[in-house]
Amino acid sequence: MDGRPIAIFDSGMGGLTVLHECLVTMPNEDFVYLGDTGRFPYGPRPLDEIRGFALEIGRFLERQGVKMVVVACNSATSAALADLQAELEVPVVGVIAPEAEAAVQATRNRRIGLLATEATVEAGRYASLIRSLDAGVSFFPLACPGLAELIESDTPYGAGTVDAVRAYARPLKQDDVDTVILGCTHYPLIRHVLERAFGRGVTLVFSAEETARKVAETLARKGLARTSEREGVCRFITTGEPEQFRLMGERFLQFPIVEVESVSLAGLGAPA
Repeated sequence: MDGRPIAIFDSGMGGLTVLHECLVTMPNEDFVYLGDTGRFPYGPRPLDEIRGFALEIGRFLERQGVKMVVVACNSATSAALADLQAELEVPVVGVIAPEAEAAVQATRNRRIGLLATEATVEAGRYASLIRSLDAGVSFFPLACPGLAELIESDTPYGAGTVDAVRAYARPLKQDDVDTVILGCTHYPLIRHVLERAFGRGVTLVFSAEETARKVAETLARKGLARTSEREGVCRFITTGEPEQFRLMGERFLQFPIVEVESVSLAGLGAPA
């Protein structure tokens, strides 16, 4: 048994969807969640810059004494997963491969769409993974500038978000996709808006449940799972404003957040 916590990080609040599923799947594990809200959003940034952010956060979290790092950000997974796995001593799990596998299994007409940030679409990891699983799949990636920012705004379910989702859904519906990957962990936070835009004939695939399953399997395989029967605890860290993070985190996680720690961007890179 390994009692160290599991680390999860994202550019902001979207990774809370992954944290929620991990809490349900592994209720006796402890978690550290870091939201890099001081540099949110990642999506419009160059891949090299995102890679640098991810490596900086990964090193910081490893210094916190965690047993695994979960990259709960599609942009960061696209840009830096291989580098993180090569550099860190603890296992690193990303969110893209579980989604690609689930989408290939779910599609009936072999036409799969992707809604994601600009960086995730540019990196092309979904396309290569899906074609490695089924070379006959037709794949339709679509970047969604501004959608993550709308979700983290004061009105995540407002008219602006609804209009944006309808506009982004339209070309994928015209492409006759029957499966759409929500390629940003923010997007499931507005799952009901997306479901209304696409209708029942389209399967929406998002990473949280599949990623949590992957984390649990990896812990068990490596002998790192906590076996004691107790309720785990969560520690929250942000590079932004702690009270704003706490209020928004409670809204999306639907779970009380008592305290949020603040770490400066300079502090991320400071030695232990």
